[in-house]
Amino acid sequence: MANVVIANDHGAVELALSFVQHLTKDGYTVNHLGVTSNDSVDYPDMAKLACDEFKKGGYEFGILLCGTGIGISISANKIDGIRCALPQNSYAASMARRHNNVNFIAFGGRIDYSEDPCAILDAFTSATFEGDRHQRRVDKIMALEQSC
Repeated sequence: MANVVIANDHGAVELALSFVQHLTKDGYTVNHLGVTSNDSVDYPDMAKLACDEFKKGGYEFGILLCGTGIGISISANKIDGIRCALPQNSYAASMARRHNNVNFIAFGGRIDYSEDPCAILDAFTSATFEGDRHQRRVDKIMALEQSC
């Protein structure tokens, strides 16, 4: 099965650990770089740590978590080559992979999701990139990194 990198700050310890357990049970090899205590750490540092590890190669995707998922996903999207989605439900998670070919997905440990976050993650992992016109759009997204 595939390798996954996960990083979290203090605002999402419980959710991160549940994802590690869930993915491991599903046969993934998980490299958890996040914290396991409530001691404060900065989410941009955790995003950089996971994205740098991902860019070394050998990972199918990464997961980032902070209190809301917002700050860590913004941080990840500042790193060249990273496309990180912050889905609110299973449909958005699936579409993030199918149409945007994201390589990271973010979650908020303090968010009251309307469905089980593991189900949202499963929707992401079971989806595949559709390519074709979506590849053209992904290429345009990535070209924006060079235009600024």
